[in-house]
Amino acid sequence: MAEFHFELVTPERLVRSEEVHMVVVPGTEGDFGVMAGHAPVMTTLKDAELKIYKSAGAQPESIAVSGGFAEVGDKGLTVLAESVGA
Repeated sequence: MAEFHFELVTPERLVRSEEVHMVVVPGTEGDFGVMAGHAPVMTTLKDAELKIYKSAGAQPESIAVSGGFAEVGDKGLTVLAESVGA
């Protein structure tokens, strides 16, 4: 399966910028998975964890996010979080 570009950004810094297989985003209207070819969408984030899958079948890496937005577009997924935990 194809990979897509993922960026995680806070007001202070660029946290991640990489090619990934899938990211599960904690949207305020519900969690949703983003893969290559996902339709464009923008949503606010709830305080929860992003799940990042670097390849198909891989164990996810979890990163806590607090507040912000997620946008899926032609260039991939950008998450603009107010803050990021471990």
